[in-house]
Amino acid sequence: MTKINTICIIDDDPITVFGMRKMLQSLLICNTINTFGNGKLAIDNIKTIIAEGAALPEVIFLDINMPIMDGWQFLQEFIELPIQDKVRINIITSSIDSTDQKKWQHYKDKTHHTVTYNNKPIRKNEIAQMSIVA
Repeated sequence: MTKINTICIIDDDPITVFGMRKMLQSLLICNTINTFGNGKLAIDNIKTIIAEGAALPEVIFLDINMPIMDGWQFLQEFIELPIQDKVRINIITSSIDSTDQKKWQHYKDKTHHTVTYNNKPIRKNEIAQMSIVA
């Protein structure tokens, strides 16, 4: 079984968060799964982690359509942070808009982090692949 210290789920849909937690818990050993209902809460938490010198999440699951701060805004701020480690960021969305895929490509090319684009619903075998730390 894969072992990961921390996973972060950023999604405003409690049913999606519940399902992802259940799948992750059945597929791997994870010390902590943090969840945030919008990008602002998540980026504030990550900035605090950096300020405290604590370990960042190795894997992030990121919805793009959320209130307050959406996934694209979160991603923009995240890639500007002084993070040496490579974080795996899995965009998870129900969007079929080609503009979103172009934005994903833009951010993927702009960062050293691994950024993937995945359509909802996420299946168990897909979530296992998305949890592999690069």
